[in-house]
Amino acid sequence: MIVFDDLLAALTWAAVAVLAVAGALSASRKQLDPVGFMLVACLCAFGGGTVRDVILNQPVFWLAVPGMVALAAGLALVVFFTAHLLERRFVVLLWADAVGLGLFAVLGAEAALRTGATLWVAVLMGTITATAGGMLRDIVCAEIPLILRREIYATAAALGALVCVLLQDAGVAREVAVSLGGLLAFGARAVAIVTGWSLPAYRARPGRNYPDSR
Repeated sequence: MIVFDDLLAALTWAAVAVLAVAGALSASRKQLDPVGFMLVACLCAFGGGTVRDVILNQPVFWLAVPGMVALAAGLALVVFFTAHLLERRFVVLLWADAVGLGLFAVLGAEAALRTGATLWVAVLMGTITATAGGMLRDIVCAEIPLILRREIYATAAALGALVCVLLQDAGVAREVAVSLGGLLAFGARAVAIVTGWSLPAYRARPGRNYPDSR
């Protein structure tokens, strides 16, 4: 159990790091100053977990770990000075975001299960943890959030969280459930990025002419 808890802690740090980079890359595309970089990076890294903890009435995870905030802010400053070296920043942003999505989908679900939440609530919390930070990042940067675009995004997070929760409910070891759920969420998002796979979008159609009922 101690080893698994250590694994979850390490995965949380990794998820914060990659999403902080994704947030900072978004800030670079908007040519923000260093403070803007750190703000957007922290919104992206901590937004989803904060929303989850508030909904579950739990202590907000990063408030007890100031080093996590320092990591996100430090990475934002590193990106501020190095982003110009990347020729395709948006592509790097997408992949960093995909890694963070896969990690936080299962970490959010696992955190909800530890509070005694039901299975469907755990899946919902995993999805929120994985996607809310990116949504806040995009809103602040005046972009259409990825979750609202024709992207396999929230669906990938929900799928990973669902698999993680169902496997644990079936008695599969937590380490295996978390690993498979995270890989599945990342894999679904990766396939969408590479192939352009997306859910069908609504197509406008001519309005119907209803007969006069008078």
